[in-house]
Amino acid sequence: MAKNFLTGLFGRKDKKDDQATPAPDETTTPDDAAAPTQETTDHADAAPAPEPVPMAEPEPTPHETPQQNDAKAEQQPAPPAQEAPTAPAGPPQQSGGDKKKNWFARLTSGLSKSSTKISDGVAGIFTKRKLDSETIEELEELLITADLGVAAAERITDALAQDKFDKEISDEEVRAALADEVADTLRPLEKPLAADASRTPHIILMIGVNGAGKTTTIGKLARKFQDDGKSVMLAAGDTFRAAAIEQLTAWGERTGAPVIAREVGADAAGLAFDAVKEAQKTSVDVLLIDTAGRLQNKSALMDELAKIVRVLKKLDETAPHDVVLVLDATVGQNAISQAQAFSEIAGVTGLVMTKLDGTARGGVLVALADKFKLPIHYVGVGESVEDLQPFSADAFAKALTGAGID
Repeated sequence: MAKNFLTGLFGRKDKKDDQATPAPDETTTPDDAAAPTQETTDHADAAPAPEPVPMAEPEPTPHETPQQNDAKAEQQPAPPAQEAPTAPAGPPQQSGGDKKKNWFARLTSGLSKSSTKISDGVAGIFTKRKLDSETIEELEELLITADLGVAAAERITDALAQDKFDKEISDEEVRAALADEVADTLRPLEKPLAADASRTPHIILMIGVNGAGKTTTIGKLARKFQDDGKSVMLAAGDTFRAAAIEQLTAWGERTGAPVIAREVGADAAGLAFDAVKEAQKTSVDVLLIDTAGRLQNKSALMDELAKIVRVLKKLDETAPHDVVLVLDATVGQNAISQAQAFSEIAGVTGLVMTKLDGTARGGVLVALADKFKLPIHYVGVGESVEDLQPFSADAFAKALTGAGID
């Protein structure tokens, strides 16, 4: 069934206290080490700026010498063009009873491009038709082109064929069966992003490619953790872009969370080391560390990410406690290769899927679940804080397939 189509379309595999320094076996260039750490808070106008956070100069190890690090620095690509920072969006004022209903409405609206593609396609196939070999093949092709992936497409069509083969079936029945299968696939991966009270701080490393929405997601998560009564610190680890530093600083001012930042081009691993030391000193509950957006095929930047992880482990061998990969839903199947590459380098522990409101390729979350079984923490369908919500498999499945609500 659909073998020729699938072979042609998927015959190949997816590709995929004086100077600031990093951890004891990681070194930085003299310019990086001399860069002062800055904190930005909501009360910058009301009180003098805090003193720079001191860090200890580490001893180089045989594995990484200053000369080797200097050579690495020379190989780093030039910083990409700066982008204007996005102003943080505040949450809409809603009563608690309306939030869940309004969120589903936003999710349904946000996924309308994806659901329309699927529901219209299903309606076109199954209007007054029996479920035979031809319709099964057409349905399988539709699900694959909607980015649900080959495995999910085969499971859904096989399940339908067992019960309904050679019988008339409506498009509503097909969409309901599709919603059930999507929910069954995703339900085991529902997992809130929660701070572990036994860790001070709970360190969350945010990673992903350029433009996925990491910095904005960090700001939204900071607000959500604060709403849960947690103290939060932000680390502006995207040292390649001035706009990213400014954007995270703006979120810090808006939420009242202190921001650890350095100058553009500073060593990101050294900044992460600095931030953890300060978070430990001040007993912050959650430390959210931003990182530079990097393509999964850029080895120098991926090596830098691996270095950040090593540095964090020097201060806390269990850190980072969460490595959250932020994925842009509009990239479709390319999200598969991103998840593969970042998992190999940084040990991804969970996902946030953004920009579901801007694509007809929202089904890729199902393909990701099939391949990686990674927890899904949040999905986003807009710019406001309330448009980023904890992942619900049932709500997502119904919104994606247009199967409606109970």
